[in-house]
Amino acid sequence: MNNKELHKENYNHVSIESKWQKIWLDSKVFEPSDDFSKPKKYILSMFPYPSGAIHMGHVRNYCIGDAIARYYRMHGFNVLHPIGFDAFGMPAENAAIKHKVHPKEWTYSNMEVMLKELNNLGLSFSQDRILETCNPTYSRHEQEFFIQAWKKGLVYRKKAFLNWCPKDLTVLANEQVIDGKCWRCDTDVVQKEMYQYYLKITDYANELLQDLDTLEGKWPQQVLSMQRNWIGKSEGLEFHFELDSKSKEMLDNKISHLGVYTTRADTLYGVSYCVVAPEHKIVDILIEKKLLSDDSIKQINIIKNQGEKERSKADKEGLELPLFVIHPLTQKKIPLWVGNFVLINYGFGAIMSVPSHDERDFEFAKKYNLPFVPVICANGDHDGINQVNTDDGILCNSDVYSNLTSKEARKKIIDFFEKNNIGKRTINYRLRDWGISRQRYWGTPIPLIHCEKCGIVEEINLPVILPEDIEITGEGNPLENHATWKYVKCPKCNCDAIRETDTMDTFMESSWYFLHYTTPKHLRDRQAFCNDFLKYFMEVDEYIGGIEHAILHLLYARFFTKMLRDLDYIDFSEPFMNLLTQGMVLKNGAKMSKSIGNIVEPSDIINTYGADTARLFTLFAAPPTYALEWNDEGVKGCYKFICRLIDRKIRVQKTTEIPTINVGTLSKDSKIARTKVYEALQKQQNIFSKKIENYPFNVIIAACMEAHNAISAQDDDMVFTEGYFVLLHILECFIPHIASELSKELFDLSNFKPIQIDNNAFIKDEIIFIVSVNGKKRGEISVDPNTTKDEILSKAKISVQKWITSDIKKEIYVPNKLVNFVI
Repeated sequence: MNNKELHKENYNHVSIESKWQKIWLDSKVFEPSDDFSKPKKYILSMFPYPSGAIHMGHVRNYCIGDAIARYYRMHGFNVLHPIGFDAFGMPAENAAIKHKVHPKEWTYSNMEVMLKELNNLGLSFSQDRILETCNPTYSRHEQEFFIQAWKKGLVYRKKAFLNWCPKDLTVLANEQVIDGKCWRCDTDVVQKEMYQYYLKITDYANELLQDLDTLEGKWPQQVLSMQRNWIGKSEGLEFHFELDSKSKEMLDNKISHLGVYTTRADTLYGVSYCVVAPEHKIVDILIEKKLLSDDSIKQINIIKNQGEKERSKADKEGLELPLFVIHPLTQKKIPLWVGNFVLINYGFGAIMSVPSHDERDFEFAKKYNLPFVPVICANGDHDGINQVNTDDGILCNSDVYSNLTSKEARKKIIDFFEKNNIGKRTINYRLRDWGISRQRYWGTPIPLIHCEKCGIVEEINLPVILPEDIEITGEGNPLENHATWKYVKCPKCNCDAIRETDTMDTFMESSWYFLHYTTPKHLRDRQAFCNDFLKYFMEVDEYIGGIEHAILHLLYARFFTKMLRDLDYIDFSEPFMNLLTQGMVLKNGAKMSKSIGNIVEPSDIINTYGADTARLFTLFAAPPTYALEWNDEGVKGCYKFICRLIDRKIRVQKTTEIPTINVGTLSKDSKIARTKVYEALQKQQNIFSKKIENYPFNVIIAACMEAHNAISAQDDDMVFTEGYFVLLHILECFIPHIASELSKELFDLSNFKPIQIDNNAFIKDEIIFIVSVNGKKRGEISVDPNTTKDEILSKAKISVQKWITSDIKKEIYVPNKLVNFVI
């Protein structure tokens, strides 16, 4: 169906939209002011990666934020509504390999395309505050943060195992490892130990957890729960198993004990074996001394060369070591195993195993026929032998602790360990320190220099900028091979030194960009933040993005804010006051994807129906937090509504003030129409005042459509004019181009300011009651608002008398709505 079939009057959306976009750009109407006396709103949608073209997910995300920003701007708020690009990252390097184009060129070209597409939607972004994280100025500030964190001990360097492709000689991200092989050359990936830099997010674990309480009712409960689980606070017992004398001798007395941590001290008497990670020092010594068979070493190396993600999906595998540890309570010897499900970076890289009361241990013990010792009384079929019993309960087979509850036993056992100095009560967190090193080119360089004489030294000339004369082949890190960039003089002693060739994780850039947006563009070269603007605009009032960012980005951003506070850059602790996680855009029940061929290109919708239609549909088809199912007929329906707005404007009496209506002379239909108009305005105000959560714009839009039908169905042109005055005011945040075009023509934009609700519109001459029998509608009655309940019931009974065929058992009366007779 083409445009001409859908409307009578010519709706040239291309002309109208380009006209208003130019007016907005030239007048700088979307730029925040420096008038700090005004109430403020900071509305922010998560910035995009410059992938080359916007998709419908972008359209939805940014239209939600734009609707909020436009509402508050119209209502007198000083609104900061910025846009930028998360511009560093691996896709640019992949594109460089594939298309033989420099990552910088690819990135900036894509940003230009995307910015044009975003502007074509009429989004009210500040053009003066656009930023791109690959800009050297942005890098300089980030490198300064890094150096200050390094000096304060919040950054450290240690070795860790990374995915390594031995053919391409490069580190691979987890997503580049497919079924254990390199995504490019299909070579088996191995784990290689390399130095990495870490941010000490674990120092903030408890604060990150506690401050989630301040976000209750402001962030989705699902996100709060996901962050709490990710931080993973637990209280338990930290202790060790002593190795038996023979085992110590086998290890040349280099290791005497095995440290472990457990939250289930009540199950200690059920330990039947212990397991270490394949990277554990004990295993290294056994291999070094050739105390394991070649087959065993081969099996261990296979496990070592699996990444964490691959191990988590694999079946439980392991092998017995020729070592034993001594149980600290029973003094019995317990066999020691190595297993693929124990990770060296978690805790001590070793665990105690209680197969009767832990699902993972149960599965491993069943596979290798290891003993089961139930120590919690059976719970139905869950006897701890045939089925695992993970619940708390009453202890058995636990010496003096038998017959105690799990809670009582945990306390008494930990008390015993502490009293005898063989263990301690400990609070642990699942959260691990944030590894920020990336062995890639397209990222922010880590501003450190390695000097044989002085050690690791901070760069003094910031920013450290990436060299542009590189070639990305996919083999190794180009910075490693760039001699003139890599080899430098030490800033301290002026001796030959080597620049750090790792770059930073791109989550670093997205962890503070929202703070930098507050800094006016003309100040950004000199300072990361302008305190006046920062204090005025922060926190972000509404942050909008996908639920997939619930943990990493949002957690890192919260941590980075707290770290910058402790580095004396800012004086607050949480960045985002309110969070809205928008639903996905689906087509045919599936997320839009090129691989399954259900993509809808935003440019096609904009070219055919206009940006306002695209905006209206994405905001009307579903509430923001729900999944949106794409529907071509729904798009056409939204287009038709806009066309009807244009077609029926002829009835409007041009004015610069809202008409004064003499309610006493109005017809019934005109009164109903006014009620519908002000109900729509009331719904908008209730939603934006947070009386209704999560901005269900579909409710407002539906009310506007209903009101438009109502004013069109009545005969009073002044009521019709009043309706357009109010409805175009409401619709400006959803369909700003046509709302501005019609409002300029009809009202000279005088309706683009706060409008008071006329409560007289809600005074009713009569009330309509639905009358039903046994829940089925059988009629309606009209009554005066002052009619008593008994009179209403009597009149209702008469109106449905023929359906009342037996005695009435119950009369259900809902004021101002319905009467139901149960017979």
